[in-house]
Order: sequence, then structure tokens, then C-alpha cells
Amino acid sequence: MKHSILALLAFVSAGYAVTPSGTLVVTSSNTAQNQLLVYDSSGNLVQSLPTQGQGGVSGNAGGIAAKDNLLAVVNFGSQSVTLFQRGTSGFQFNQLVGTVSQPVSVAFGTDHLYILGTTTVESHRLLGTSVANSPDGVAPLLLADGSAAQAGVLPNELIITEKNNVIETVGLLSGAVGGSPTLVQNIPANVNAPFGLTTRGDAAYVTIAHADEISLVRRDTVLTTTGSGTQHSPCWLALAGPFLFSSNSPSHTISRFVVAGQQIVQDEAVAASLTGSPTDIASGAGLVAVIDGSGGVSRVSVFTMNDAGELTLQGAATIASAANGVAVVPAAN
Repeated sequence: MKHSILALLAFVSAGYAVTPSGTLVVTSSNTAQNQLLVYDSSGNLVQSLPTQGQGGVSGNAGGIAAKDNLLAVVNFGSQSVTLFQRGTSGFQFNQLVGTVSQPVSVAFGTDHLYILGTTTVESHRLLGTSVANSPDGVAPLLLADGSAAQAGVLPNELIITEKNNVIETVGLLSGAVGGSPTLVQNIPANVNAPFGLTTRGDAAYVTIAHADEISLVRRDTVLTTTGSGTQHSPCWLALAGPFLFSSNSPSHTISRFVVAGQQIVQDEAVAASLTGSPTDIASGAGLVAVIDGSGGVSRVSVFTMNDAGELTLQGAATIASAANGVAVVPAAN
């Protein structure tokens, strides 16, 4: 196994490490009066702002997305998405955008914001520091039964998971959602609850949570499926250089994989342990951030990552609600 890991690491560039100075970690309180919660890289709360919407979402990932100085946050209960803009004194409210169905996941593309709802996926064109209030593309999901989990961006298409056993893609025309979703080919026969995903280039890594598996999807086809070993229900994923981290809800752990080409190899079954069940994970600027929860209380944990993919807890904070979504925002330009 160690030889396999070394070979994979040799395939990718070494020395993945970025100084996290000025980097922020963000989540939302997910309460009736939803709040954006902003933490520094040591897990200290530095800002909280009302989203002017209502929370209430669960069982999803990507409830917050960041691009440059913009931040998008879902308001499930009030069927809207809030945009914040980062300035010299922190984040400030920028815009409230109504959505076609209750939003669960958001993702930024080159010139669009994509919003996955319980029954639809929609695109809104970026207009400088805001987005168009009306979507320039909307498509119904294949199931549209409320089990939508996460959306990710691939070249010329989106990839979407619905937890009741669907992984689908929908085409983009000049960045706008166009056409109808298509079921991904070669989905494992034992598929059981596709949950989280993460994308890079033309590759998407997708969890098959209740089957304890992670799949690689490329060009609308599942190419590789890897088991999660001793850790159960790898629900949510984050990529950091050659490393793929899965947060495993019932195991209360984070696992580390090495990915290259069509290979997904588990490097460390337990790269870190958590207090509760993780509900989202994100990476960026040399950090890995995780939200976990138990008994209606959540925690945000911030880890630094060295060039071997080893995680060291930098700081943690307790949130008195079932917080939703997490994103790492690099230092402001």
C-alpha cells in the first residue's frame, strides 16, 4: 500500500502548502433568523451577519460557496440565497435572490452562480459584485423528490446528487443551465445514497454514502469506485492538492485518500476525529474546515494541512444550532 501511495504522490506535484494568514472560515447558523458566521483560521468568531432569510436545511453540502470576494448562502426556509461581499472591514450584505425551489446547495462557475433546489437547478449570471435576480436557465431534477444533496461545476455542465440514488448531469450553454438532466452512466449496482461531491477539472468525486464508497465520475460516466474501509458513510468531500478528504458521519472521522488519474487510494483511514457527525467539509489556502453536530449543537473545526496531507487542529468553536455549510475564504486581495 505504501508503495502505491508513493507512486501516486510522485505522479502529482509535491509541496502543497499555503500560508493561511488572513484566511477565513464561514458557515451559517441555519436558524429561523439565519446568520452568516465568520471565523479566523484559529476558530475564533470574528463576525456574524443576518442573511435576511430563514435557515432550516439539512442533509446537504455546499450550502455556502465563495468566489473571489463574493459569498453565497442558502436560506432554505425563505426560498432565497444571500450574497455577501468581502471588504476591508469584513463581509457586508449585498443582495437577496429569490429561488425557483427551496435551495440546498450553491456553486460558482466562471460567470454564473448555480443554485440547487429541492426540485430544480438554476443559473444566475454574475454581474460584477452581484448576480441577476432572475435565472437565465432552469431545469427540473430527475427525481425532484426533495432528496437533492449537492451541485458541482464541470466543464460545460453541472453534476448533481439526489440522495434517493441518482447522480445526474445537466448541460450549460454559455454558462447557463440548458436542457434536461441526464443520468450518469455506470453507476454502481449497489448504489445507496449519493451524497457529497467535489470537482476539479473534468473530474468529480462522489460519495455513495450508505454503500461506504467513493466514485470518480468523468465525462458522464463512473470510472472508478473505492471503498471507505473501516470508516462508514463517507458523506462529504473536499480536495486539497493530491489529497481527497471524506467526512464520515456515523464514524465521526475524516479519512484521507490520494487521487491521481483514475485512482483513488485510501492513505489514512482516520486522519482526524470529530466530536459529532460531520455535515460538511471544505478546503483551501492550506486549511481543511469541518462542521459537525450532535444534539442540536454544532462545531466548526479548522485544521492546517502539511505537504504530507497530515491534519493538525488549529482551532474549534461551538455553535448553538444545527449549522449548515462550510467554506474556506482565502485572504483578501
